[in-house]
Amino acid sequence: MKKINDLFFRLAEFTLVIMLSTMVIMVFGNVVLRYGFNDGIISSEELSRFLFIWITFLGAIVTMRDNAHLGLDSVVRKLGLTGKKIAFGISNVLMLICCVLMFYGTFKQHGINATTRSAVTELPMSWVYGVGYLTSIAMGLMIVGKLVSLIQGNFNEADLIQVTDSEEDAKPHMQEAAK
Repeated sequence: MKKINDLFFRLAEFTLVIMLSTMVIMVFGNVVLRYGFNDGIISSEELSRFLFIWITFLGAIVTMRDNAHLGLDSVVRKLGLTGKKIAFGISNVLMLICCVLMFYGTFKQHGINATTRSAVTELPMSWVYGVGYLTSIAMGLMIVGKLVSLIQGNFNEADLIQVTDSEEDAKPHMQEAAK
């Protein structure tokens, strides 16, 4: 299971690199064409916007794995072990509810987005906003895994704090993930 998990995140990170590179090339190329040749690629702006949406959501998934989302942990750090476990459980249940709501909202909008096409490229908007399915499912599975580990008692006290204090603290974990 760990190999599948690692493969998924490597694929997500690779996809993020490709998407960001494509977005930069399209935007830079369009700027050069507009200022240098008074012309541009019409679909460049729209595709860049769509890629930005996907980069944001895929980045949120990868960031969640690294516990690198912003958070306020000053109260949780002062709690005892039982209090930290309760806070951890409550916060993860709330995040799971948000994932369910995101999936439900994406599902409710799917019919509208499937019949609506983008203005320039005429892509079905369900392809653009369908990233909500992927994000809610991936994050939901990670949260369920954390809750199961909490129930089984597989967490030490440091794991119950879900934010990283600084970039320096995150670097060793990110270097391990990169290997």
